[in-house]
Amino acid sequence: MTYYERNLPHWQPEGKALFVTWRLWGSFPVSARARVRAVESRVGKGGNARGQECPRHGGPRRLSSGEYFLAMDRELDRARTGPTWLSDSRVAGAVVATLRRGDHELGHYRLDAFVVMPNHAHILIEPRIDPVRVLKGIKGTAARACNLVLGRTRQPFWQDESFDRWVRNDPEFERIRAYIERNPVAAGLVSRPEDWPWSSAAGKDPLG
Repeated sequence: MTYYERNLPHWQPEGKALFVTWRLWGSFPVSARARVRAVESRVGKGGNARGQECPRHGGPRRLSSGEYFLAMDRELDRARTGPTWLSDSRVAGAVVATLRRGDHELGHYRLDAFVVMPNHAHILIEPRIDPVRVLKGIKGTAARACNLVLGRTRQPFWQDESFDRWVRNDPEFERIRAYIERNPVAAGLVSRPEDWPWSSAAGKDPLG
């Protein structure tokens, strides 16, 4: 088990699949944080993350890590503010190439699902080496490739910290896979997961 903590706790057990989200540097500005705090305020007053009543809740509380992630991900999906470099097909392609290389060429992990959105990326992987090394390698390699495409030098590409969760069981694994591949649909970018080109669902036959 690897554990470290920055703004968020990071538990990365060996031999377990990991669900990881990276977002672009500057993609979650003050205005977006304020909207997430508004969600948290509703939860604290007895509602849930959607603003609905939660009769079992008797007092103020902060969002759980899962609720915070969902609120943050909805904000990222809207892409109201901040950079959207990943909407450039060359940049998104560089991220996808990095992900596939780590699986097929380097053998550092098994890549089970991924999606590259305009300002963030989700992946579901099964690491075969130290998870910290895997994640650092993906972020660093992708950042260099993307900055090269964009003509940026010595500038941050990804936000320093990521969101990660180790997968507890097979049903959760399948829920996460579906969440990742349906993200472009949830964001209103396409009508079917297989229509988004920067995803593990791209080109899949929906009938199997």
